[in-house]
Amino acid sequence: MSHEKKTKTHDSGKELKLEDALKKLSEIVKKLEESDCELEESLKLFEDGVELTRHCHGKLNEAEKKIEILTRVSADSFETKNFDNE
Repeated sequence: MSHEKKTKTHDSGKELKLEDALKKLSEIVKKLEESDCELEESLKLFEDGVELTRHCHGKLNEAEKKIEILTRVSADSFETKNFDNE
């Protein structure tokens, strides 16, 4: 689907950052809430919003996998463990 490329990259070809995707998603929500869009435009905005939401969810999952937890081994010693959400 063509929406995949729009959410994954900017015009420059770089991957869309989470913050930028959230900003675009916020703009879409605002436009849908405040304007009298025609049905076709509303559907297009909704589709773009769904793709942005999926992109954000993927970015958050990536970040979660990278998280490490510091665990106290002794009074003055810590070790790191990979985050395991189970």
